[in-house]
Amino acid sequence: MDDPSDAFPEVMKECKEALMKNDTAAAAAKIKEHLEKHDNIPLNIAVTGESGSGKSTFVNAIRGIKNSDVGAAPTGCKETTMEVTAYPHPNFPNVTFWDLPGIGTTRFPADKYLKHVKFERFDFFIIISAKRFTAYDVKLAQEIQKMKKKFYFVRSKIDEDILSEERSKNISAETTVTCVRNDCIQGLNKEGIEAPQVFLVSSFDLHLYEFSLLHETLERELPAHKRNVLLLTMPNNTCEIIINKKKEAFQAKIKYKALLSALVAGVPVPGLSTTVDLGMMVSVVQEYVLGFGLDQPSLQRLANSTGVPYETLHAVIKSPLALEKINVDVLLKAISQMTTEGALMAEEVSRFIPLLGIPIAMGLSFTATYKTLSFFLNTLAEDAQRVFEKALSLETAV
Repeated sequence: MDDPSDAFPEVMKECKEALMKNDTAAAAAKIKEHLEKHDNIPLNIAVTGESGSGKSTFVNAIRGIKNSDVGAAPTGCKETTMEVTAYPHPNFPNVTFWDLPGIGTTRFPADKYLKHVKFERFDFFIIISAKRFTAYDVKLAQEIQKMKKKFYFVRSKIDEDILSEERSKNISAETTVTCVRNDCIQGLNKEGIEAPQVFLVSSFDLHLYEFSLLHETLERELPAHKRNVLLLTMPNNTCEIIINKKKEAFQAKIKYKALLSALVAGVPVPGLSTTVDLGMMVSVVQEYVLGFGLDQPSLQRLANSTGVPYETLHAVIKSPLALEKINVDVLLKAISQMTTEGALMAEEVSRFIPLLGIPIAMGLSFTATYKTLSFFLNTLAEDAQRVFEKALSLETAV
């Protein structure tokens, strides 16, 4: 797939050509098409491992849901994954986590296994083990490497190892983590895997141990156009910097949304600009709410996973847009609290001033849209930060 971000200079060139022909509508259509393509980039993540490795729990945790929630990947002491099963992210359906049967539980050797699961559709593979990585895991990794795909080893249930070592031998958590890491790396080295990337995680406490390091590695190694796609799916409570990264990613797109607004303002059709602006803003703000996990289902899932009451998390939220299904009425109510509404009204009037009306309207529209979206983004990011701090402080205190 072509990288939509790489295509932007070409899109801007086409946009400029359309404007040179005074075809503002065509220029706006080009920007709109590009933004929609960029917002719907697919990401497919394969998760595999032997029976009991905790891969289904990991799939659930990274989607921000508990094993008991509706739509969760089934878990248990027996092998519960016998076929390739897709689990879309609850807020971003373009991101799919695929729960694969452990290679040791199938009739297929490693090379046939990859063809069976249709490896070409996956962006990368996560190979999970609750103990030492097996010869099956290594063989699969080697075949993935031959196919020129990325793979990462995740050593799950590190929390259980730490608890066991503390109880039986009075060994510190730091020592246990170091021992487990060295054991995994040495075992993989013996099987022929050089410089393996191993991450120690607990699916029940993603903010602890090395999940944030795993995310940083994935973000660094993914193609540029897929990094933000992965970022938006990450649960906020895994790492404090996740919220700031999401805010930066959203902020970077505002200028393009504002440009679209300005171009539409240049089309001399009464009411068109305001209609498009409001419709576009509804979509963008809804993405902010979902990305920060401030919708009701996400907040409830966070409460379930952390044990912090929903009402307690709800109480620290200040924005009227959080926990709401965003529509034009909700947005207008929020805009009414801002001076930007006056700018939107001025834009509609200025568009019909002879000669200078349309350039003025375009400038007003760009400014109003940019300031409005930036204001909403800042307030929602602040709410997400407060929710994160409350969830983490009370979860740690339990």
